[in-house]
Amino acid sequence: MPDWTYQPLRGIAAALLGGQRSRRAALRTLASIGSLPGGGRAIAWAFGHRHPPARLGGTAAGVPVAARLGAVVPPRLARSAVRAMPPLGAGLVVVEPVGPGDVAAVRAAARGRRVPVLARVTGGQDADAVAEALAPYVDGVLTRPDPALRRVTSPSVADAARALDDPAAVVLAAPPVLVHAGPGWFARVTEAATPTAPLGLAREEIGRDPRRWPAWWWGTLVGLGMICGGLGAAAIALGPVLLWYDRAHLGAGVGELHALDHHLVHFLRHDRITLAGAMVTIGVLYAGLAAGGMRRGLPWARQAYLVSGWVGFPTLLYFLGLGFVEPLHTAAALVLFPMFLAATRREHARPRWTPLPEGTDRERNRALTGQLLLILTGVGLFAGGVAVSSVGLTAVFVGSDLDFLHATAEELRAANPRLLPFIAHDRAGFGGALMAAAAAVTLLSAWGWRRGEAWVWWSLLLAAGAGFLPAVAVHGSIRYTDFWHLAPVYAGMLLTAAGLALARPYLCARAPDTAATAPRAPGGRPGALARRLR
Repeated sequence: MPDWTYQPLRGIAAALLGGQRSRRAALRTLASIGSLPGGGRAIAWAFGHRHPPARLGGTAAGVPVAARLGAVVPPRLARSAVRAMPPLGAGLVVVEPVGPGDVAAVRAAARGRRVPVLARVTGGQDADAVAEALAPYVDGVLTRPDPALRRVTSPSVADAARALDDPAAVVLAAPPVLVHAGPGWFARVTEAATPTAPLGLAREEIGRDPRRWPAWWWGTLVGLGMICGGLGAAAIALGPVLLWYDRAHLGAGVGELHALDHHLVHFLRHDRITLAGAMVTIGVLYAGLAAGGMRRGLPWARQAYLVSGWVGFPTLLYFLGLGFVEPLHTAAALVLFPMFLAATRREHARPRWTPLPEGTDRERNRALTGQLLLILTGVGLFAGGVAVSSVGLTAVFVGSDLDFLHATAEELRAANPRLLPFIAHDRAGFGGALMAAAAAVTLLSAWGWRRGEAWVWWSLLLAAGAGFLPAVAVHGSIRYTDFWHLAPVYAGMLLTAAGLALARPYLCARAPDTAATAPRAPGGRPGALARRLR
């Protein structure tokens, strides 16, 4: 399980199933998924785990490994561990102690492995026979202690990263370490052991030639464009409500619509304000992902940006089923989409993040609970966006809408045949924007939870304010206050507020001053760990 479910929910799971049984159930679940075709990659992608840097590669007992970071497991857990650990970031699995009665279990565990499996044979008269029986089935058999294989018994990420500074060392986590730290331990150690460079000045990276602009700057411009577009849409909704092409399409102005139904103009305004808030929310999230994540070389930031954009931009095609093309909306999309492609192109971005010390378990566990709440909020918003899009493309209204309008859909269609497709366009468009924003919220929350990444906290806070507050305000201003209609908004605000409050000390932690006490490499230069902490 990811850390954001493992840590907050393991107490509940232990109370229901028992501690050992719940942990085995989690391990077997991951192993079952990891053994499916593409299952390992799906787990790694969903958890935000990426390829380790080349410097972490090497050998373990003479066996090449992509990452000198792995786990030690007993034979009874070997089969599940060999399938579950690699997607979590383990570069090898060591099974120990292996006796004569464990040979069949280790053979079965090593079958279909994706990372090297080593077996440590226990001493005794049968040791040579056990080693001979295992040798054709595993990548290596250990019969004596190997000083390069360092077992860590502390969940300290800094200690493990420091050990990996030795290119000959292989760090192995004992089961108690993973039980305490959670399955994200491998990924956290990998990030802490990744060499990083200092973050330079933005103006030096951008330059004057757009052809040389970095991807993160294009992504920031898309975010700023979405914010400007959302503010412009809000100004229109608060002002004339309808533009010239709206009036031409409907064959009516605000006065005629008001005469048709006294609540209709207010309803259109409320639809457009909520859409404008969603656009600003997307813009804030995109600017944060680009300037805060992609600029620092965080690979998951680009992927979150990419997923959200490919959810949102295709919703422009909703007009094919509605019969109404909004010129400004279409023009904005045609301008921003090439910029989005430039922002999400693959480029080699050097890591420029600054991992901080882990902090206390209490601080981190509270932050993981907050992370779970934000992910639930994002998933709920995405489900809401799907529902709103579906309504907009089919029935157009829900029951509370018609209660507010004091009219039926048939009456409105009879009064103006173009009115329902016009309203449906706004509703479906809002649903598409909500799905794009929700995808960004979900992935940013799932992948971006690292101590000291204050930009994640501020991005989510500002995005929540831009999305939730206008929606509540406009509903109150037009007195569309049906509780069940607004219940998802209230729930989202509550979950977001609680999640951000719990996570703030962790995400907004400041880096300690390590200049005076940082360890130094031979020759007087700061060591790798000191460079990472700065």
